[in-house]
Amino acid sequence: MAEQRPPSGRRASGELEGSVLAVLWAAPGPLTAAQVNERLPGRLAYTTVVTIMSRLHEKGTLRRERIGRSFAYAPVRDEAAHTARQMHSLLQRGSDREAVLARFVSDLTDEDEELVQRLLAGHPPVPPPVEREDR
Repeated sequence: MAEQRPPSGRRASGELEGSVLAVLWAAPGPLTAAQVNERLPGRLAYTTVVTIMSRLHEKGTLRRERIGRSFAYAPVRDEAAHTARQMHSLLQRGSDREAVLARFVSDLTDEDEELVQRLLAGHPPVPPPVEREDR
């Protein structure tokens, strides 16, 4: 299925925010808007990147520190914690939590269902096997 874009052909702000966050999660430390823009696929206008990062800071998703005349930004949470927070927020917005959770669980793969059961039982997830080269 083809990717849906707004009629203008522009990317949705959520998509841009996701791209910026992906760059920041992959970075070893805080980055300026210029550094993020250099790492983004399909470069954007510098002012667009500054706006996105400022909005993410205002939402509490990024922290920032002044570096000279610029700000360097870093995510407040790692990717897993950010995604979990988004999932929780969506669940809170639903009018029938039980129906939403039931549908979510019914769509899980067998492996994900087993993982959820282990986590609910208080057991740590089993790490995937490490492929080793035979010598």
